[in-house]
This record gives sequence, C-alpha cells and structure tokens, in this order.
Amino acid sequence: MKIAIGCDENALDLKNALIDVLKAKGSEYKDFGVFTKDPVDYPDVAKSLVVELQKGNFDRGILVCGTGIGMAVCANKFKGIRAAVCHDLYSAQRAILSNDCQVLCMGSLIIGKSLAQEILKIWLDIERNGGTAAKVKKIEQLEN
Repeated sequence: MKIAIGCDENALDLKNALIDVLKAKGSEYKDFGVFTKDPVDYPDVAKSLVVELQKGNFDRGILVCGTGIGMAVCANKFKGIRAAVCHDLYSAQRAILSNDCQVLCMGSLIIGKSLAQEILKIWLDIERNGGTAAKVKKIEQLEN
C-alpha cells in the first residue's frame, strides 16, 4: 500500500509521529510536507497530495492540520475523494468500513500523538472494500 502524507505547520510534529508508524509497518510513503514550522496555506498541501491520490499514484492519504477539519474540507472538494476527520478508533474504522474513505485527517491541536498513532495503525490495517456500497454510490452521485 502506497501512502501519501502531508501537513501544515501546526501539525509538523504529529505528521512526523505518524511517519514513525509508517516506517515501523514498512509502508511505502511520500511526505508532501511541510518540513518546517514556517506558515503555509493548508489548501496548497491538501491539493498537492490529493491530486496525486486521484491519479492513482497512492492508495491512501493522510492529512493533518490544527483540527483536521480544514484538510478534510479541502480534500473532499476533489472528485472521487472521501476524507474523514478521525479522532477515535471507531471513527477510523467506520471511515473505511462504511464510507470507503481514502484520506484520514487528524488535528494536532485536538489529539495526542499516541492516540493518533493507534488510529493510524487501525486505519492502515483495514482493507478498503467499497464501504456500504449503496450509500457510497449515492455519495459518488452527489459529485455529478
């Protein structure tokens, strides 16, 4: 599984903690930044990552910012992309099992590193199988 990961300056430390999980699991990943605490516009990071996900260059994406909400809003603007903000294990499970989300979003000002790492482990271990097919199909129809 190929993973794309990106963040804004607020979530640099959390992104690096999540990369530790990717490394430990032997996941192939690309870091879309940021790499410093210099201010950035998170929509730019989200766009660069999600476009590559849309092209099929990655299987899943992880976007982190202060709350996770801004990154999720941005990612969900792209056709075929379903992003979910997950700050607990159950939401992470349902993001894939019910909604077939490809993008996991979290907020560094909301969640601690240890819980975020556990959420990521759960999210990576669950296979995407289309979610609740009828509902996901209706979500896809909303894009058209």
